[in-house]
Amino acid sequence: MRFTDRLGLTLPLIQAPMAGVSTPALAAAVCEAGALGSIAIGATDVASARTMIADVRARTDRAFNVNVFVHRPAHADPVREAHWLDLLRPLFAEFRVEPPPALRTIYTSFADDADMLAMLVDTAPPVVSFHFGIPPADTLDALRARGVFMLATATSVDEAIAIEAAGIDAIGAQGIEAGGHRGMFEPQAPDAAMSTLALTETLAKTTHLPIIAAGGIMDGAGIAAALDRGAAGVQLGTAFIACPESAADEAYRAAVSGLSADTTILTSVISGRPARAIPNRFTALDTGSNIPPDYPRAYDAGKALHAAAKATGENGFGAHWAGQGAPFARSLPAAELIAALKAELEACREQQS
Repeated sequence: MRFTDRLGLTLPLIQAPMAGVSTPALAAAVCEAGALGSIAIGATDVASARTMIADVRARTDRAFNVNVFVHRPAHADPVREAHWLDLLRPLFAEFRVEPPPALRTIYTSFADDADMLAMLVDTAPPVVSFHFGIPPADTLDALRARGVFMLATATSVDEAIAIEAAGIDAIGAQGIEAGGHRGMFEPQAPDAAMSTLALTETLAKTTHLPIIAAGGIMDGAGIAAALDRGAAGVQLGTAFIACPESAADEAYRAAVSGLSADTTILTSVISGRPARAIPNRFTALDTGSNIPPDYPRAYDAGKALHAAAKATGENGFGAHWAGQGAPFARSLPAAELIAALKAELEACREQQS
């Protein structure tokens, strides 16, 4: 059965989870419009995650996706972390605050979070997706027993093969164009940096699972191109940042529509993991020689610096994650955006016939 049929979708599109940006309102609006809406719970606690799931269910009876982070455990390195905080100290001083005395592991990996698993088994959302890796086999078995459809991100052939071997239902093929964090299992490993279309076609020919193309897709023509390369569907994230239902603040929205939106860069300085963002004062610290602590411990400092700066009206230290298609984002309600994407895809198909 095609994944669109199993999930009751009229458009083979997933709205990317985007922790801090996606909301139950956005996810539900996307679902009601015929695509798969998503929320991200990797950056929140179990109680809040349960509330978010309930909120989506109160707004729609259609299938939706819940995303978790499956990152490797962070290695605390006091010397490296002290050096990083010293590097950031002049910036904190600019906003008349002290940097954190020490860094914390602010996000628990789903691989080590029995309480989050218990909550997901209890609530059984229709779809659960994994970023940064694959959970243990017993975790997958528990979700599978509840009828949960599972999706995991791959940035390479090796990661996709591992996902298929684990018995997961679909693969998200994340190209180098994608905004936000690279889903690499090992962030320090060499990155093949394959484009979305090249990775999609390769994985469609290498594996037997549905491939969801993700990265740089902003319109119906992009959706058609991915489907023509063998994708069963697509995932769009940056396209939804400007929707009124998203939680992006005004500075983030301005960045997406600003002059730097077409020069996104991959950087690890904000969070400790490679992620594509719109350039700002924070990304300017990425000189190649400034090596941040492990994710998510580096992100503890990054969030503190952004909060201190934002309190004074300075927005140059925000994590303005965005893909290479950012200049083409549209400020439309989610339902209107889905309708536009569907019409554009249909127009492409008519031209091809």
